[in-house]
Amino acid sequence: MEKLPQISLPARILGLAIAIVLTALGVGFGFAQALSVQVIILSAIATMALFVWAWRFVIGQFLDPAATAVVAEGPSPLRTAWLQYRWPLLGLALILIAFLVLSLTVEAFFNIWNVISLIILLAILILTRTLGRQFQQNRSAFIGIMVLAGLFSVGSMNIEGFASGNNIKSMLLFASFLGLASIGQTLVALLGGLDLSIPFIIGAANVGLLYLIGLGVPPWLATLIVLAIGALFGVINGFLSYKLQGQALIVTLGTGFAISGGVQIVTSIGSAYSGNVFGTVPAWLSNIPAMNGSTFGLSFPPVIAIWALIALILILALRLTVYGRFLYALGVNRTSASRVMISEMRYWVIAYALSGFFAALTGGLLLGWSGGGFIGVGDQYLFLTLAAVVVGGTSLLGGAGGYGFTVIGVLVLQVLSSFLVGIGLDFKWQQFIFGLLILPMVALYARSPHIRTQI
Repeated sequence: MEKLPQISLPARILGLAIAIVLTALGVGFGFAQALSVQVIILSAIATMALFVWAWRFVIGQFLDPAATAVVAEGPSPLRTAWLQYRWPLLGLALILIAFLVLSLTVEAFFNIWNVISLIILLAILILTRTLGRQFQQNRSAFIGIMVLAGLFSVGSMNIEGFASGNNIKSMLLFASFLGLASIGQTLVALLGGLDLSIPFIIGAANVGLLYLIGLGVPPWLATLIVLAIGALFGVINGFLSYKLQGQALIVTLGTGFAISGGVQIVTSIGSAYSGNVFGTVPAWLSNIPAMNGSTFGLSFPPVIAIWALIALILILALRLTVYGRFLYALGVNRTSASRVMISEMRYWVIAYALSGFFAALTGGLLLGWSGGGFIGVGDQYLFLTLAAVVVGGTSLLGGAGGYGFTVIGVLVLQVLSSFLVGIGLDFKWQQFIFGLLILPMVALYARSPHIRTQI
């Protein structure tokens, strides 16, 4: 008979602790359902035995036997276990405490679906801690996918219609807006910069496009003008951010306020509604982000297909083209990149120009979705674009990550937002929870050394 793989003492202690917790939950649920004592005892024994066996078998496949060898000198096994697994254990304790408090304070909270949801959350915590180490190159992508799968599973079980076709289409629609707005933030972050002008350009494009259409400018020409102006402000941001290294936050915030204020001044001439423009949006523009829009005869908004196509092109371009490789090189070490004749200013200007272009595109698409111009339509994207980049795992120090990671971050935020809305939380609570999500994610990725220290 094949012998089970040997795992370290700390790993065995962690597995035993989790098995005890799951067994205790099963016992509690059995008593709550008024099952017989014999059934509860047998189920508890089976749960404990099966989990311990599965833990040793599965985790043993991923652990290096040499790494689990006992060292004669050093801290005691219990202290080693605590030092190695203290954060997962603390997270486990917090989740269990929260579940216990909710079970005692919220009527009918303790039910089979919430117990399954708890097990899913615990499984995510365990897998991201254990198996995540085996995916060092794409660790953030692995963690993001696990979180995304867990959130969708929990939402599907607890919220009626969460996994329906219409809700999935709605989530992808709003994810498309955020995904397009986050393109520039990702490119700039790969250089080690940030672009805080994105929400202001979104709002200015949203108002400016409808204003130009109202003046009689053909919609297609007005769209090109708005996109060109967005790219132009991106060029200004890139040039100034490069010249004033370390001041990108202030520079982009200043240009953002300038374009927002300038558009409000122009559009308010002869109008009593500063910051708002009313008019008729072209039918083709309304169809692109409409929930009932069609794409080549298929019943889903064209903006989803547009985002998917742009995402695919951008992911491939960052990995396979000279521009993408040089962008990473500048983010890793600008001094070394300059010595091999890479024009740093050129890449800063291009990255910020693309950021301005896609911010303006997002503003135009939001106009088609809402049907009216509002200067504050982009306000939420100041936080969300940064959150998508951070949650996805792209380093704000530059040189690591990519748009594929941002796509995962966008989907995580959108599914989480839909889940929070489904359980009745409003926007301010969503912001609060998003903030709590970002803090551990930043701490998690910050524990990995920057790529420039590894070459």
